[in-house]
Amino acid sequence: MTLRLEEITPHNLEAALAIRVRPDQEHAVEPVSYSLAEAYVHPAGVAWPRLIMDDDRTVGFLMAFLDIDWRLDGSVIRSGLWRLNIDAGEQGRGYGRFAVDAVAAELRRRGTKELYVTWHPGADGPEEFYRRLDFRTNGETSGGQTVGLLDL
Repeated sequence: MTLRLEEITPHNLEAALAIRVRPDQEHAVEPVSYSLAEAYVHPAGVAWPRLIMDDDRTVGFLMAFLDIDWRLDGSVIRSGLWRLNIDAGEQGRGYGRFAVDAVAAELRRRGTKELYVTWHPGADGPEEFYRRLDFRTNGETSGGQTVGLLDL
């Protein structure tokens, strides 16, 4: 198993768009197409979309956010994991952990001290996944989602 991240290009766009989470997870994460549209409309350098590759197989998608204006007033600048979509048939194989570790490494490289993520609350959300990776809550919510924080 050789895991790596790959930039989204015209050559791999179809593979990115083919990624589908399990049907019971669709309410908790936007599809890749929506994420790529968001990346397109944000200023350059804010969104960091990547494919998660296992050798030559596309197994998932992630999108980090880099130095966003969290409160829209310039008072709080944050970076973190914006989206994580592991294809339904590829879940449970460590790809999600790899994705979080890869984003953490990129943020460390950029000098960032904290990695933020939000998740759909409730028993059907990914809270346990993030807690196993040492994310903690900070009492905040964003758009009805729980805010998690990982010290880097």
